[in-house]
Amino acid sequence: MIGRRSVLAGGVAAAAAAVAPRARAAATPGVTAHEIKIGNTMPYSGPASSYGAIGHSETAFFKMLNDQGGVAGHKIDFITYDDGYLPPRTLEDARRLVEQDKVDFLFNTLGTPTNSAIERYLNHKKVPQLFVATGANKWGDYKQYPWTIGLQPSYRTEAQIYAKYALKQKPNAKIGILYQNDDFGKDYVAGLRDVLGKNWGKYVVKSLSYEATDPTIDSQMTELQASGADVFISATAPKQAAQAIHKAHDLNWHPLFFMTNVSISAGSVMKPAGAENGIGIITSGWMKDPTEATFKDDPGMNEWRAFMAKYMPHADLSDNNFVYGYTACVVMRHVLEQCKGNFSRANVMKQATSIGKLEVGTLLPGIFVSTSATNYHPIRAMQLQKWDGKNWVRFGGIIEGAPA
Repeated sequence: MIGRRSVLAGGVAAAAAAVAPRARAAATPGVTAHEIKIGNTMPYSGPASSYGAIGHSETAFFKMLNDQGGVAGHKIDFITYDDGYLPPRTLEDARRLVEQDKVDFLFNTLGTPTNSAIERYLNHKKVPQLFVATGANKWGDYKQYPWTIGLQPSYRTEAQIYAKYALKQKPNAKIGILYQNDDFGKDYVAGLRDVLGKNWGKYVVKSLSYEATDPTIDSQMTELQASGADVFISATAPKQAAQAIHKAHDLNWHPLFFMTNVSISAGSVMKPAGAENGIGIITSGWMKDPTEATFKDDPGMNEWRAFMAKYMPHADLSDNNFVYGYTACVVMRHVLEQCKGNFSRANVMKQATSIGKLEVGTLLPGIFVSTSATNYHPIRAMQLQKWDGKNWVRFGGIIEGAPA
């Protein structure tokens, strides 16, 4: 198990005690007069290890924040553990973070099955589970799980958009879908059903799943190709996404190909799969792509590049997982600043669910972060884009959706 802290040693401003009185700090787990403990779990190893880049960028971001003096006189002690994308380990790590490390809250814990394993525990303990790194639709269930909030657009909404576009392009579509057998993958099936309804059998010729721990999805790809499907929706994690692209090429199968937007990194998916093999694949985006020429001199992306140059100089700048981690941290920083020195769990949760309209420099133009007591889906808009062999090229306008 890997554990890392990003707190900086040294003194803090004397005014810290005035900003956050000791009595209040002492009453809040993970908060002292000069420090906030934030917990995280991330798959630095295992089948989803490419997402580890997110945790590395978050560690670097909080180091930058500490270098700048922290928030309200408080430095950040960011404690992140490797759960290997294994739900039992995630629960073990979450308990360790809450009961032994005594963090204030958890932030951007990654994965649908892994977050599902800790959601009930954290809500029972009334520990905020903020901006989880998964687009499962259920993270918006503010009534049942008021201490858990998502960040990115819903997978279900994303699938609805793909289905509508596919039917517009191919009115007699024969659809095949491959999905991870958990809430992540099943959200895409649900979104497809939302659009197709009673016509599911008319359009879907093959629906197959795989387990996150499966070494390969070659047999499923062969079966999908043999089904005659001319539309393919891939609801797969990065490892399997790269396999799907490569196998479709090997099979000489050229359907209208949709890829989940959590598995489109040029660095960790498209290049390993063979960049030319993915030409024509369609996905949706909500963050700026670091490889897109349009954003070469973009102010928001230049801030990200400056951060990367100073704090992660050897990282692959084509890997959008680093953009994701940075983006999540910008939102988290905003919430901490809005707390005005009161980092009680209740106030942190209140501020996380009271974001009016936040502009983040790494989000696509026209896309914002917004939350309320009844809106736990902070980002609801996206834009379609297509892989041209080197970059994702956006087309059409910004599409806004409300999760089902």
